[in-house]
Amino acid sequence: MGLIIGLTFLGVFSVIALVLVAVSSRASEQAKQVHATLDSALATDRQEDREALVNLRKSELFSTIPWLNRRLDQLELAARLQALLYQADLKWSTGGLLAGIGLCFAVPAYLAYLRLDSVLMALPVGLLMGSAPFLFVLYKRNKRLNLFQKGLPEALDLMVSALRAGHSLVAAIGSVARECADPIGCEFRACFDEQNYGLELKTALDNLINRVPLQDLRIFATAIIIQKESGGNLAEVLDKTAHVIRERFRLKRQVGVHTAQGRMTGWVLTLLPVVLGVALYFVNPEMMSILWKNPLGIKLLWSAGIMIVIGGLIIRNIVNMDV
Repeated sequence: MGLIIGLTFLGVFSVIALVLVAVSSRASEQAKQVHATLDSALATDRQEDREALVNLRKSELFSTIPWLNRRLDQLELAARLQALLYQADLKWSTGGLLAGIGLCFAVPAYLAYLRLDSVLMALPVGLLMGSAPFLFVLYKRNKRLNLFQKGLPEALDLMVSALRAGHSLVAAIGSVARECADPIGCEFRACFDEQNYGLELKTALDNLINRVPLQDLRIFATAIIIQKESGGNLAEVLDKTAHVIRERFRLKRQVGVHTAQGRMTGWVLTLLPVVLGVALYFVNPEMMSILWKNPLGIKLLWSAGIMIVIGGLIIRNIVNMDV
């Protein structure tokens, strides 16, 4: 019976995968035709120019499947996921991320059900594995934002040097876009291009903050807007802003050093019961299977899981300090 169910699942999955590949191939061919039309109309022969022109278009395509894209376009969650993917610098679509989450949930949950013969045990396994793609997106996003935050003071120093040399603010932003590495270079390049296409400085800075939601960048944007309204030496204002950002970054690292033991304690207390339970299952499966075959054991497992999550959140709230 289990073999029949497994073959049925693999057959259905294979058919769905083939349909998705066919639709994606058709969509990619249409995209190539559109790019070819743009190239012929704009007469761009260089690869760099072609990529720059394509990136100027604001793409809101959540999925290459038309009906799925229309459904996702109606959901606010899809736009938020698309923003997370952009901030993580991943070339995924929202539909692809949701499909990956569903696949990572269904396959492990099904295998756990075949192994343990318990829906209540297969469901947590599926939820844990299904969250892996989303956690990967968050990891890439945090890594990119941290890289942006580390390079922001040097970018401000470059702007200060350009302003003191007699350049305008827009030209100073353009120098950062040319000289700084990504992700700072690409984000300031987008801000520079938006101003060249007629957007106001405040609107371009607001868009930059929406793309890179960092408190240090908000300080930078607020300093520029206040200077524009009240006047003053912009180079000196940005120089002091860079100093404040450096001090905040130094204080964050100092707080991270003092809270390292607490964060490690939280990870150990959270993962130790799970790792120990898995190890005991491989040592003596019959003894551990009582927990999900007995109604009292199932209640104990759910109670333990809820207490582990609550304890981990409490420890995380203690060691996370706003600077």
